[in-house]
Amino acid sequence: MTPGRPATLVIERHATASLRSRAVSAGVRRLLRPRLARLAARPLDDAALKRLAALDRLAARTRPPRGTRTQKVPFDGFGAEWVRGPGASPRLDKVILYLHGGGWVSCGLNTHRRMVAWFSAAAGVPALSVDYRMIPAVPFEREVEDCVTAYRWLLEERGVAPRDIVVMGDSAGGYLTFATALRARDEGLPMPAALAALSPMFDMDLTGKLAHANMRLDPSAPGALLERLVEGFLGHLDLADPAVSPVRADLSGLPPVLLTAGSTELLYRDSEIMARRLAEAGVPVTLQVWDRQLHVFQMFGPLLPESRSSIAALGTFVRDAYARASDAAAVDTASAS
Repeated sequence: MTPGRPATLVIERHATASLRSRAVSAGVRRLLRPRLARLAARPLDDAALKRLAALDRLAARTRPPRGTRTQKVPFDGFGAEWVRGPGASPRLDKVILYLHGGGWVSCGLNTHRRMVAWFSAAAGVPALSVDYRMIPAVPFEREVEDCVTAYRWLLEERGVAPRDIVVMGDSAGGYLTFATALRARDEGLPMPAALAALSPMFDMDLTGKLAHANMRLDPSAPGALLERLVEGFLGHLDLADPAVSPVRADLSGLPPVLLTAGSTELLYRDSEIMARRLAEAGVPVTLQVWDRQLHVFQMFGPLLPESRSSIAALGTFVRDAYARASDAAAVDTASAS
């Protein structure tokens, strides 16, 4: 990777949506869409935030895949857990740093444990899943701090080489994946081997998204809810500030990136624009476009052929990232000697 010189942008289009995934999308349109509309019509007050926070507690009853092992990791003010999926190595020399989604206000370790376990199994390495503090415990702009703390802990306390860390996240966690890497870069920390973001949101200015054709095509129709979230929790910020919208940031020096998005989801536009900007900044990037898949469709795991394929592809990307970073480190060592 040569900062400042354009890099290769690979776009992989995965078609066509399976009958099963189309049936799931129809169910989301019929059942989830009206619920999100009702949520968007109500004020996002303390009562609403408490109901959203309860999602993670309710998900505690969900069992991860058989053979999954977990271990709590306490931090000052927040928590995390090691998730080792079935068949993944027990060694902690190569790891995924996982940042969950949930609109910056909900979800956590419980809601994402199954999906993180599938990623861990596909990559063959453990994942450190971070339960970063969210709104209202901290404002939007401070959520990244816990994520950077966890990354620094892996480097300095666990002694994991940066070339053996891949940072990954979905939706809001995809945003935090980039916010974490950019903050780490600006603080002088070494870059991880790679970044992977699933259905991420990179531009907090909603103008382009709300005018996009996917406003009509996304089965869950999340536009109104996104407007409510941005108005309620980012109103004190400049949405054009690169620290708020990573798509506007200086992206030079970032490691290779994998972006995944459904072709009809509202946030697809963010991945499309970010992929182009990354390539222009000299960052190798692959954008996987999955035909008519839902937002973070990987959550369905073995139930959908598309989610199975995507999880396998993410695992391959992680393993290849370690190999590329290791080869690059060996070349640097040989050159220095």
